[in-house]
Amino acid sequence: MTGIPAFALRFAPLRLRFGEPAALAVAAELEALDLSRAVVLGTPGHADAARAFAAEVGARVVGTVALARMHTPVEVTEEALTQVLALDADALVSFGGGSVTGLGKALALRTDLLQIAVPTTYAGSEVTAILGQTEAGLKTTITDPRVQPEVIVYDPRLITGLPVQISVTSGLNAMAHAVEALYARDRNPLTSTLALEGFRALWTGLPQVAAKPADLAARSATQYGAFLCGLVLGQVGMSLHHKLCHVLGGSFDLPHAEIHAVILPHAVAYNINAEGLEWIRDSQLYPDNLSVSEALQRFARDLKAPMALRDLGMKEADLDRAADLAMQTPYWNPRPLERSVLRDLLGRAWAGLPPKEPPEKRHG
Repeated sequence: MTGIPAFALRFAPLRLRFGEPAALAVAAELEALDLSRAVVLGTPGHADAARAFAAEVGARVVGTVALARMHTPVEVTEEALTQVLALDADALVSFGGGSVTGLGKALALRTDLLQIAVPTTYAGSEVTAILGQTEAGLKTTITDPRVQPEVIVYDPRLITGLPVQISVTSGLNAMAHAVEALYARDRNPLTSTLALEGFRALWTGLPQVAAKPADLAARSATQYGAFLCGLVLGQVGMSLHHKLCHVLGGSFDLPHAEIHAVILPHAVAYNINAEGLEWIRDSQLYPDNLSVSEALQRFARDLKAPMALRDLGMKEADLDRAADLAMQTPYWNPRPLERSVLRDLLGRAWAGLPPKEPPEKRHG
């Protein structure tokens, strides 16, 4: 058989509203679904913003729970669950970035409440049925249809004030979903097309956001790109990059998006010969004399993203343990995992050095 290979896709029931004023869209969804006791979730640092958004949505919101933390600690979820149950909630509105979306997913897993996600970063996790949560210093992931938000509202107006550095690291996080989707074991022509389109939108849009953070067109384009990257994250398996980020975040409490920014070029260098990366190499988005990993690191450096794990608080003494953890229950990867090479990768990422590609078959 020639032509398009056989493949399968799974899409959870989902309503997407893009470009509308978010509070009005949420209120309309709650009314259409006959829900009248929604709870708005947020983070402690943005509790006032969560309360203001709840007030704007109106009478169908009965309270806010602003407890979300990075990496979704189980103990935080349990505390939030007590408050949600006390409010007799019938819906969860996750207003914020990936940490808030994670809390909403963890609560939905325990309550089966309907979720409305209102992302204010480029995390992309709102489009997936994947929950990553941390307990006893270890981050684990599960895939369960109960954690997929049923409604997503994207409003670029909400992110025009997102600081440039957070925009950049969050955008690189989203781009990592696309990169690993391109060489995933279960990739298919549709996921690769969506991944490249999302990657391209962020590659071209993030420099525009960095130059003019309040530019609504640039924010809209990058938000669309992050949605596409999240969409493929929910369709195919992730590999070494995401495993390393889960280890570094869950076991060493490093900031989630910033880890992605640092690790991505190094993980791509490890997998530089993987089938699928040619989609990026052929995209003409960067100079021909650079490899994909080199281009990614230059892109991140030009946007003033963090370059080194040590700058995020990682201790050099913890690198050996991180390498050991990365070898435990590994995700599928196009190149077999070698502990010594991973340790070197982590050391280079810790020091902010250029990514190191295998010498035997280096692609341009």
